[in-house]
Amino acid sequence: MAPEAGGGFEGLVAAPTAPTAPTDPTAPAAPAAPTAPTDPTAPTDSADSADPADRQNSAPPDGIRTMAPTAPSMTTRLVLVRHGEAECNVSGICGGIKGCTGLTAGGVRQVKALGERLAMTGELQGADALYASLLPRAIQTAELLAPALGSVGSDGTLGPPPTLTTECGLCELHPGEADGLTWEEFSAKFQGPNWDEHPDEPIAPGGESWTSFVLRVADALEGVVARHPGGLVVVACHAGVIEASLLSMLPLVGGRDGARLQLRTQHASLTTWEVEGGRWRLLGYNDAGHLSARGPAGSLHPLAAQQA
Repeated sequence: MAPEAGGGFEGLVAAPTAPTAPTDPTAPAAPAAPTAPTDPTAPTDSADSADPADRQNSAPPDGIRTMAPTAPSMTTRLVLVRHGEAECNVSGICGGIKGCTGLTAGGVRQVKALGERLAMTGELQGADALYASLLPRAIQTAELLAPALGSVGSDGTLGPPPTLTTECGLCELHPGEADGLTWEEFSAKFQGPNWDEHPDEPIAPGGESWTSFVLRVADALEGVVARHPGGLVVVACHAGVIEASLLSMLPLVGGRDGARLQLRTQHASLTTWEVEGGRWRLLGYNDAGHLSARGPAGSLHPLAAQQA
């Protein structure tokens, strides 16, 4: 076996001591070798002299930092949950207060799949508040998720969830007189605005424009966060609300002035924000891993069903 570099077998077999010349005890001792004088003003090696703790705590200045520091205790975590598939989604009806009749059976399965994930991981346990829009599809989603949001007691059991609060500001875009119409009826009666060109035009008489919707959602979300500093808040809402949160809280050009993203936010998905000192940080968007082995309405994909 070859000796290891820098070690060899020296630890196992000692080398013989080198012979020394006999000494004369009457001879005068040799003077000690002079040492070089030290300069107290000479710089020291910072790598050797710095306190290791100081080096570990060193961080880039805020102005050039790309990663946020560890969240302080007063940071609010806001989790936006898109409702499950709704009846108005599949029937092609404009789903305001009149047109929304709640979730489909597939939508219930989607939300239950999310609830099972949350119960298993505990990622939203101990939520301080639970909100929903006034629309039945969002309220039903919140009610289905609520059991997974309670705090764990000293005996290991899950306590009651936070009381559900409904708020109009969290609703999907208010459709006005278009509410309850099929989209074919809507097009025949109102034609509808082109928000890519005219985002300030209302969808129908008594309804909102795209820009007024985004600003309304921004105000509502800021209000929710202000009421729960340092808390964990879960909001059952809508794809439009989630897009409005991105447009209004991220530094996007034109975000509050009519820009649109036209995202594909999935039903029963999670979008997570962290808010601290008025600064919004997006931690996750469109998290629907709990539906990855399921079909579009939450039922198991045939291939996944064979493997389950």
